[in-house]
Order: sequence, then C-alpha cells, then structure tokens
Amino acid sequence: MTHVRNFVGGALVDTPDTEATLELTNPATGMVFGTSVISRRNEIDLAMESAARAFRSWRRSTPAQRQEALLKIADSLEARAEEFADAEVRETGKVRSVMLDEEIPECVSTLRFFAGAARQLEGTGAGEYLPGHTSVIRREPIGVCAQIAPWNYPLMMAVWKIGPALAAGNTVVLKPAETTPSTAVLLAEAAAEFLPPGVFNVVCGDRETGRALVRHPHTDLVSITGSTRAGIDVATVAAADLKRTHLELGGNAPLLVFPDTDLADTAERIADAAFYNAGQDCTAGSRVLVHESVHDEFVAALAKTAATRRPDIDYGPLNSRAQLDRVLGLLERLPSHARVETGGTAPGPGFQLAPTVVSGLRQDDELVQEEVFAPVITVQPFADETEALELANGVPYGLASSVWTNDVARVARVSRDLDFGCVWVNTHGPLTAEMPHGGFGHSGHGKDLSAYSFAEYTRVKHVMTRFE
Repeated sequence: MTHVRNFVGGALVDTPDTEATLELTNPATGMVFGTSVISRRNEIDLAMESAARAFRSWRRSTPAQRQEALLKIADSLEARAEEFADAEVRETGKVRSVMLDEEIPECVSTLRFFAGAARQLEGTGAGEYLPGHTSVIRREPIGVCAQIAPWNYPLMMAVWKIGPALAAGNTVVLKPAETTPSTAVLLAEAAAEFLPPGVFNVVCGDRETGRALVRHPHTDLVSITGSTRAGIDVATVAAADLKRTHLELGGNAPLLVFPDTDLADTAERIADAAFYNAGQDCTAGSRVLVHESVHDEFVAALAKTAATRRPDIDYGPLNSRAQLDRVLGLLERLPSHARVETGGTAPGPGFQLAPTVVSGLRQDDELVQEEVFAPVITVQPFADETEALELANGVPYGLASSVWTNDVARVARVSRDLDFGCVWVNTHGPLTAEMPHGGFGHSGHGKDLSAYSFAEYTRVKHVMTRFE
C-alpha cells in the first residue's frame, strides 16, 4: 500500500504510526490503493514555521536566483514526466496520454513563464512628486502563502500556485486535495534540489487541515482553487485576521451558438470542451445556448457527437463515488419538461459517467443553475441576442464563456456584455501562461497565470526620501 507523507523543510516527514490517515482510491476501478497523512496542529505548525524561517532569506534572493530555480524545477518535471503521469493517473483516472502530451507540457511551460516573470516586475518609476522629495515604489513579496489545490488538475493547479508565489519571493505551504496528494509531494521533492529548505512545503489532509492553514498566524495570503462553498469558507476564516485571499472558484460557462456558425463543426468542438477531463473543469463547456431557429438541428448534432465519446478511452472517471452520486442525483431530479438526449448512465468500472446531453431545460432548473462538474451538457434555446445574454448572465458564476458566430459586430457586442472573466470566440477552453484566468461573482476574485497573477503575490510599498 502506498503512503503519502508531508514534505516539510526540504524533506519527507515521518509521523507516528498511530496517526490518522485518509484512504486513496483509484477512481477508474473504485479500489483503495493507499493512504495519506491527515495533518493537524503539530504537522501544520512544523510546516508554517519552516516556511516562515525560509522567508527571511528567500525574500532577499535576486530575481535571477528565483528564475534559475524555477527553470530547473521545470526541467526536472519535464525529465520525470512519466513518474508524475503515473502518480496522477492512479489518483484521478485521467487518460495517460493526455497527461503526457498536454497537461505536463503545460505545467512545464507555466513554470518557465513565471521564471521569466521573476525578472520582469513592472512598477511606477521613481520621481519627484513633491518638491525636495523623491518617491520610489517597491514591489515586495507578501510572506508565507497557504495554498489549497483542487482534485481535478492536481499537478497543474499546484504549478499555477507555486509559480507566481516563488517567483515573487514568497514561501509556500501547499495543501493538495485529500483524494489527490501524490503529485504535489513529488513536485516538492523535485523542487527541493533547487530551493532552500522550507521555501516549498506540502501538507496533506482534509478540510480541517485547510481551515487550520488559513487560521495560522504565519499565513499572510491564502490562495484556493475549489468550489464556491470552499472559497466562501476560506474567505470567512481569513476575514477574522484580515488575511489576503486569492479565490479561483466554480464556473458554469455559457456557450452562445448563433445560426451563422457551422453547426456540425461547432457540435464537435463543444463536445470536446464539455467532456475534457470528464467535464471536471471550472471552464467546462457545459451550458449551451443556441438560437431557436437551429435549436433542434443542433441538439441532434450534439447528441450524435456525444454518443461517440467513450468514457473509458476519451476521458476518465469522476473523482469519487460521492461526486458520481451527486451528479446522478442531479439527473434523477430532472423536471418532467427536460429530456435526456443521450447518456445519463454510469457504466462503470469505477466512477465513469456516460457522455450526457439534456435538452428542454428552463433557466431556473437545478441543472442549469448548478455547476455540474461532469460530462453533462445542457441545451437551451434563445430568440435573440438580448435573451441569449440574459440567459448567459443569469447564473451566479462569472468565470468563462464563449460565442460561436461569424458575425464580427456580434462578437464585439456580445463579448462586451458577457459578465465573465474570459470570453472565447469560436473556441472554448484554451489557456496560455501569458493570459490571465479568473472570474467574477461566485467564481471568486484574483487571476491565475500571466503577469496579473505574479503581481497579486506582491505588496506595494511607497518610499519617500527628502533630499533638500
């Protein structure tokens, strides 16, 4: 049986044999294969104190030194890709080729981007804004960052978090999701060769572990990627001590399909966007809004395309039995006016869900308002742009959206009025390290990726010197 331990102060940490543990289950088979630590006060204190000590010197490292470390971590991840893929596939059931060909290369690219960003911090120039005085703006690291990663992209989200934090000179205590801890620990092990002890630590555990990290007096900033419920919990706990927060939360992306687009091609692309990673993606293309003139034709094309996707080959299982049961519950509670065009079943083995398309839904239906986080697509008709925007914006989330049309003027109008942090046009889902990712409303605040993310891991200080 595998046992995943904490990584603190540059080394794996042994804990008493009597400590409580979490079971680790392979969602592709439903079989338990190992355990991980449940960190409590003593383990958290050890990690936070290690990070606080390391910050005293790491904050004074030069941008060139931080760049060099991040580049070497990226190289190590690239060289050990097979090992990382094995660990993540075992805990998530992901398609192994997708990990090796898409996700790990993106992780490597992101680390290299933030390595470059470490030497490109921009700010207001020094100047005399008051006679006889010179003002300088300093961008400084914030301190110890408690970071909480999700289970849908365990390695990628860990990279998105540590990249800007370390590049800016902060230290990190990262808590991976309780079902997917292994790649975070592997990443910390790989990084330890190039970072001073205590700069990057990993503690495993459950929700109480996360709350304890947020409450800890050494915590200066909290970053979480997770559900809106988890983000509200973090923000509430952090508010008691006025800690800074960075919240990348749920999504419920609308995809607006207009009649001038190629319907067959659009159906294929939307199916890809909806079923990637079994739909367990906060930007998943799961809420389709299509013009009424082509609604029936598009539903038929989408259902036909979805039926060709294979849940054991084209995408993996849902994360857990609890997640599968939650989604099946949503489908079982469908109102009488809704229709399952295809899918809706759990064929097994493990926690697989067949690709599913549901039509006939209304705006206030549970499946429309809730983030499904599964290979499920809902389809609703609209009469014109005004109604399309009302339906699109008529949910509490504001992370991502897309517009499918060949009308350039329509793109300009609709992208302006969509209340989402990202608007894709004739595509849905691509991300790049150079561009920001983050939303509005119940999707949280703050940006991942890009120079915007890097800046959020800094604080601004004004230094004024009298010279006359």
